[in-house]
Amino acid sequence: MAAIRGRDTKPELIIRKGLHARGLRFRLQGRDLPGKPDLIFPKYRALLWVHGCFWHGHNCPMFHWPKSREEFWLAKIGRNRERDAETWTAARAAGWRCGMVWECALKGGGRLPPGQVIDSLACWLSSDAEEFCIEGQWIDNAAHPPA
Repeated sequence: MAAIRGRDTKPELIIRKGLHARGLRFRLQGRDLPGKPDLIFPKYRALLWVHGCFWHGHNCPMFHWPKSREEFWLAKIGRNRERDAETWTAARAAGWRCGMVWECALKGGGRLPPGQVIDSLACWLSSDAEEFCIEGQWIDNAAHPPA
């Protein structure tokens, strides 16, 4: 796990480059803010997290429970989910708008075009919406059986 990046991940870099190219300015890694958000937009009073589907237990096809050390992973990912909820609540209570981009929005079979993700983020930042979340588009095979 030591080789797993906590910052400057590929999805995060895609978001940063796209938003910067659209003229949106931000600070990185707010260590003094709840949950150490990946991007801080002081002008918009907004925080953004770019979450990896595995580490945060996202309900998408990119997340699979590991077969080994099941108790360890259940506890670890469960605690990550709890911490995410606590962080979101604390940030909202402090008056921040909160946004989240899931890794599956930018990687995997359900990924969206990067420009669409960036456009959605830019629209959210310029709006009055308090919360934002974007994830990949997955087709539920049970709801759409093969012909």
